Amino acid sequence: MKYDVVIVGGGPAGLVAAFTAKRFYKDKKILVVKRTEKEMVPCGIPYIFYTLGGVEKDYMGIEERFKSAGIDLMIDEVVGGDTDQKKITTKDGKEVYYDKLIIATGSSPRIPKIPGVDLEGVFTVPKTADYLKKLFEKVKEAKNVVIVGGGFIGVEVADELKKTGKNVTLVEIMDSLLPISFDPDFGELARQEIEAENLKVLTGRKIVEILGSTKVEGVKLDNEETIPADVVVLATGYKPNSELANKLGLKVTDLGFIETDEYMRTSATDVFAAGDCVQHKDFLTGKPSRLMLASAAVFDARIAASNLYGLKVIRTNKGSLNAYSTVIGSKAFGSVGITERVAKEEGFEIIVGKAEAPDRHPGKFEDTTKLIVKLIFSEDSKILLGAQVCGGKSVGEIVNILSLGIQKGITANDLFTMQIGTHPLLTAAPTVYPLAKAAEMVL
Repeated sequence: MKYDVVIVGGGPAGLVAAFTAKRFYKDKKILVVKRTEKEMVPCGIPYIFYTLGGVEKDYMGIEERFKSAGIDLMIDEVVGGDTDQKKITTKDGKEVYYDKLIIATGSSPRIPKIPGVDLEGVFTVPKTADYLKKLFEKVKEAKNVVIVGGGFIGVEVADELKKTGKNVTLVEIMDSLLPISFDPDFGELARQEIEAENLKVLTGRKIVEILGSTKVEGVKLDNEETIPADVVVLATGYKPNSELANKLGLKVTDLGFIETDEYMRTSATDVFAAGDCVQHKDFLTGKPSRLMLASAAVFDARIAASNLYGLKVIRTNKGSLNAYSTVIGSKAFGSVGITERVAKEEGFEIIVGKAEAPDRHPGKFEDTTKLIVKLIFSEDSKILLGAQVCGGKSVGEIVNILSLGIQKGITANDLFTMQIGTHPLLTAAPTVYPLAKAAEMVL
């Protein structure tokens, strides 16, 4: 069979690539090939344990949307192909020829080399429904759960399991929670939000062994302490699914990601790639990044799909900004750009501004939350390099706006003199608006 555009992968990147390609090239025949019947909303996976109350509640529900948009769907696994003949082959023996190919194969959990990692009761946090159903049922039966890794997946899962009444221990090897996205001062705020009577956080500690004969009985730390566990959840990061790229002979980086140019074109003619499987570059340092976020994946997909048959959409953002937000306990946390720690490691001369204010005015409204803003600027030029924010639900959109600001080279003076709209029920007071106050601090 022959298609104009073939997309391998049905996650966020594959979904957006398909719909974007259809909008830009209405007459093209498009096929999406994906391995599973139902796709999960990746960012919603940690919330299956309590807030959503089950795996089925997190289905993306894209299959019918493909049909209504005139996009064909094949449930199968692509196992090889030939870029010279412009074809892919599937596990079921099908051969599909393409004019343009987009690889959006995503990522899989990275499993650390810990003795006992293969015991019954040790799980990762993948994006496949069948596996997550097994994890959900096993956790439901468990009394004690140990989570390995204090990044955003580990913290979100821990926060959810705390609400179910399980005894939860979260172990992070670095000295604070969320160490990739936040400095230790914000990591401490996260610890204060997440810790509870039934949730203990251990930072600066390493699990050296998972204990048990055939099934999990506990974990052993590097200080010889042991912690009982019925289930161990590995939240230790993800690795790119670049196996298909290797089989097709595409260039892959030293970190295992597919190499592309800024328009997501790979080393093979008419083959594009998008999402977690692609090597990203940090916007500020220019160095390879291990970025794996759904927001970045759909950005890639829009760039790839809109430019399949010519450069219609010019890419002005030349790198990845790691814009990210989450909710821990009763607080929202968001960050974008580089942290103070990374800035110093990379040799940036920086100046930091911090401000706090209620996110409503006056601060007596029931839903008022203290908004804490940390802005990291270049000391000489006062260009914004990074931001960390903690507070209410407005944090997510504040971070998104600051992300655009960094992309456009915003300065402390720009933020100090910014025109704002305020309202008692929606924002901080204009007299103490935190972005302006943090900028004023550095000026």
